[in-house]
Amino acid sequence: MFSNSRIPRRTVLRGLGTAIALPLLDAMRPRLAVAGLPKAPEAPLRFGVVYVPNGKNMKVWTPAEVGSEYRLTPTLEPLKDFRRDFLVLSGLTCDKARAHGDGGGDHARAMSAFLTGCQPKKTSGADIRAGVSVDQLIARHIGQATRFPSLEIGCEGGRQAGACDTGYSCAYSSTISWRSDSTPVPKETNPQLLFDRLFSKGSASDQAGARAKRQQDNKSILDLVADDARRLAPTLGSADQRKLDEYLTSIREVEQRVARSGQSAAIPDTKYVRPESELRSVADYPQLVRVMTDLMVLAWQTDQTRVTTFVYANEGSTRSYPFVDVPDGHHDLSHHQNNAGKLEKIARINRFHVSQFAYLLERLKKTSDGDGALLDHCAVLYGSGNSDGNRHNHDDLPVLLAGHANGSLTSGRHVRFTDETPVTNLYIEIMARMNVTVDRFGDSTGPLRGLKA
Repeated sequence: MFSNSRIPRRTVLRGLGTAIALPLLDAMRPRLAVAGLPKAPEAPLRFGVVYVPNGKNMKVWTPAEVGSEYRLTPTLEPLKDFRRDFLVLSGLTCDKARAHGDGGGDHARAMSAFLTGCQPKKTSGADIRAGVSVDQLIARHIGQATRFPSLEIGCEGGRQAGACDTGYSCAYSSTISWRSDSTPVPKETNPQLLFDRLFSKGSASDQAGARAKRQQDNKSILDLVADDARRLAPTLGSADQRKLDEYLTSIREVEQRVARSGQSAAIPDTKYVRPESELRSVADYPQLVRVMTDLMVLAWQTDQTRVTTFVYANEGSTRSYPFVDVPDGHHDLSHHQNNAGKLEKIARINRFHVSQFAYLLERLKKTSDGDGALLDHCAVLYGSGNSDGNRHNHDDLPVLLAGHANGSLTSGRHVRFTDETPVTNLYIEIMARMNVTVDRFGDSTGPLRGLKA
């Protein structure tokens, strides 16, 4: 299996019910490219979205200065070690999240319009309609190159039916990805099931059975691929062996944290269909965010997907944040009516979310990928379809764009665009970098200039 010293990019370590894809190793690259003659092929570009709900305390979000010498605000301060790795983008608008005669329902519209640029149909029935989201359009063009065209993950479950926000279906306020204008893509919120998807093979029932066997025998998933790993090792150079050891160690660490999260799925019968009740919340929400972050990074590192959406919490979320001294529900606080105490608590929630984003950037920056790191080869959008939650306004959105996109972004700046610039203009630029060319998307008016200085 591994007799050739140059191994295929899609090499997989296999065992009982297990398939562990490998990160990019020097042994997978053309010999001349490794030697520097000629230049190695450019690493694939990844696109990710991190969504946060209920708007922001914008007074402590937006920097006063523009350009590269801007000062980080208190909310953005957790990103200080990465200020050269992201852009702050101000002035962007999600117009289709506005009412346009449909009355209340700004939370539902904020999430469903953020990546689609389309006005969702106001309905709580089965006749939901929004538009294809940018992540799914990209996946449609490049998804055939990877095991999963896209991954949709989150930390809060949600229904796909019923009314959740002033006459709008729950699908709108809990789903950010839309495969078609009538097909929302549910997100995976159970880390055990996401781990199984990435590192197991077969159907959901097969994966669950393999997990049950591992648990019964008190074995790690790595124990099942140990023979393949031992056969592979002698074909690798010292740098690749070190990279492989670090990768397998990270899988083991994530596997242990998934088990500790309390989200291990119940062992099903052979006709297993995952019930919604399995998607129960985890008491340690920060740990859930981080373990899902690690799984996202592993999916990118092994090139199992190049498109990911990650929803920290649904729009209108009532989650409390006692670990940052905010026992109040987030949604209730967002209607702050300029109360100083409530605004301060919102700022704490906002800063917590940003600190989790900083953890993602740290992981991407420390994970090698070809001739650089994953952070060099990605574009990650962080933002919300709501600006100030009290006013439910959808202009001047809180948006960050992290990563270097294979050198096509000049990060480390605060860029302020003209008021009412559609956020969908940004998506046209991102799609162009992913080799997806479109003239218009949603309510766009043209490409967004200024991402490359």
